[in-house]
Parts: sequence; structure tokens; C-alpha cells
Amino acid sequence: MKPSIAVHGGAWNIPADAEQEHIRGCERAAQIGYELLQRGAGAVEAVVESVACMEDDPTFDAGKGSVLNQSGQVEMDAMVMDGRTLRSGAVAALRRMRNPIRVAQRLMETTEFSMVAGEGALKFAIESGFTPCTEEDLLVGAELEDYREFLRTGRLNTRTHFSGQERNTVGACAVDSACHVASATSTGGTPRKIAGRIGDSPLVGSGAYADDAIGATSATGWGEKILAVVLSKTALDILSKGGNPDRACEVAIDILATRVDGFGGLIMVDRTGRIGCHHNTPKMAFAFAEGASGKRSSGIKRP
Repeated sequence: MKPSIAVHGGAWNIPADAEQEHIRGCERAAQIGYELLQRGAGAVEAVVESVACMEDDPTFDAGKGSVLNQSGQVEMDAMVMDGRTLRSGAVAALRRMRNPIRVAQRLMETTEFSMVAGEGALKFAIESGFTPCTEEDLLVGAELEDYREFLRTGRLNTRTHFSGQERNTVGACAVDSACHVASATSTGGTPRKIAGRIGDSPLVGSGAYADDAIGATSATGWGEKILAVVLSKTALDILSKGGNPDRACEVAIDILATRVDGFGGLIMVDRTGRIGCHHNTPKMAFAFAEGASGKRSSGIKRP
């Protein structure tokens, strides 16, 4: 079995002048994960390190680069799932941590719990040896300017630099040389969300799912709508009935659109290493490294 990995950098209306940054960021993340898989690492390690790479990249709304909520805070969500055991670890509304995905992995691997949130998540991270950072450490560009204005005036700038568009989740899914699959997802959430809002990203079956019997998937997009159709698990259930990952992703996104008028994207790796991807947003950033040949592809997908 030769490994495969897929990563995404969010499904939204990526500005033309930011496309190359998104492509390069996805390529770096996929390269890191694929090299680990080639050296014999497990799928969990590969997806966590790929997502951590994107959390460290200010291009994406995850980790450094996350957006502010209505209270002038950065609250981040992340999860990882191991398809071998069906165990998962997740953090929600986590503050002051550079790599929420690493905290989620630690929760999965060292406790019997699956999710911690808010102050409890921060307390767990610190007690587990992670070093907290400041709010400003996580902010870049207009978000940092907005935060500094908020500190001066107590008001957030409602004229955001997104021009009404939402950056969103990053994610990865992989199959390793032992045929085990895993998925991981991380996000800073939607711009100006209410404090404490939790979307699909840290929730099993919505933001991601992994099952060695089928494959692994990671979702991105409008969280409330993704939750309504349990998008990641729905896609894998479709795959389990036959067909290929591309088609399974397409059918699942069609369900998202027709049942709840939602927008989003999916990446998928099946248990044999085949990769799929589909979205109904204007654009989606991705990078793949696939199978025995290590065939690489990356870019900005359009409908």
C-alpha cells in the first residue's frame, strides 16, 4: 500500500491576488504530510502535521491568521480522528494557542475524552505542556489593525477586509502504508461570530470523519449548514455504497445545497488511496499527493 494525502485551504471566494499564497500553503502542507507517510509515519501524524503547517501560515483562517469574534477575541476549533480506532480529539472555542490541532491530538492520545471547550480547553492545553501566546500573536493584516482599534475604542470595525466573504477551515485526510486513515480540520471560525460560537469543524461527522473500512474526509464551508447534513459522515456513507471519492463528494455537496441551501467543500481519501474533491463555492484551494506514483496536483478549484 502506497500512501496518499489530500489537503484543503478553505472553500470561499478567494481573491485573485491571494490565490498563489493559498496554493503554495496547501502544497507545503501536503508535502510535509506525504514525506512523513513515505517514511512510515501513521496517517494521524501526517494529517496533524499538515494541518499544523497551515495553522502556522497566516494565509489561512486557522491558528495564526484566525479572525476575530464580536468580542475582539480569537476562538479556534480543531479536531483529529483516527480511522483505525474511531477515536477523535477536539477543541472548541480555544484561545491563545498557536496550534489547536496539536492540542486536539494530545486530548485524543492521552485521555478518554473526545472534546474540551473554552476555558477548559485552554486549561488542558497548558497542563499538557503547551505554551500560551497572546491574542496579537494570532492576528495578521487587517485583523490585527482591527484588534488594535478595538483595544483603543472598544469597537470592532464592521467594514471588514473580507468584503462580505468568509475565509474558512483548513483540513487534511490521509491513508498510510498500513491502510489506516485519518482526518484533521482546524479553523478560526467565521469573521465576527458571536463569542462562543462553534461550527462544524470540531464535531465528529460534520467537520471530519475517518473510518478504516471506508476512508477519511474533511469539510469546509458554512458551518451551520454542514452540521445540518452531517456532511463528512454523509459523504463516507455514500462512498461505502460503491463508486469513487469524487462522486461521493459531489453527491454529498449536492445534498448540502438542495436540503439546506448550504455552501462548502469536501476532500476525501478512500482506503485504497484514491482522492476526491468537490465544492459549490466560487473557489477551493487544494493539494494532493496520491498513491504509488506520488502524483502531485494542486491549485484553485472552480465549479
